[in-house]
Amino acid sequence: MTAGITIDLSAQTLAWQDGDARRSYRVSTAANGAGERDGSGCTPRGRHVVRARIGAGADPLAVFVGRRPTGERWSPGLAAAHPARDWILGRILWLCGCEPGRNRFGAVDTMRRYIYIHGTPPDQPLGVRGSHGCVRMNCDDVVDLFDRTPAGSEVLIHD
Repeated sequence: MTAGITIDLSAQTLAWQDGDARRSYRVSTAANGAGERDGSGCTPRGRHVVRARIGAGADPLAVFVGRRPTGERWSPGLAAAHPARDWILGRILWLCGCEPGRNRFGAVDTMRRYIYIHGTPPDQPLGVRGSHGCVRMNCDDVVDLFDRTPAGSEVLIHD
């Protein structure tokens, strides 16, 4: 069995399982709740796969913009200098929907919406909704998940 991830939007948790091995993490999903439409700022539901893994070997606090490392390392001072940034840190698991018309193709395409599982600054709350659609995790937790999750892993997102 390939490693699998289940994200529970109501509980704000992410569960990883590979055979009998299991891990659970607190996350933060969209402040706007669940939804699939482009521009909604919502976290898409349904079956997905990890299409790409970005950031292997990077510092857990490495800053990414457009899926590329900027060379910056998140710090409170950097955050104060850029208060409007939506921080993507450490690792990126880029999701691709598997359900045409629900989360794949057209105006509901998860991958074209750039929906990721990624690290968030340590001063951001987890266990509550707050993202622009992505699934935010503690930086150390996203490194742990990234190391356990190959491309092609199944991801189920539900209410």
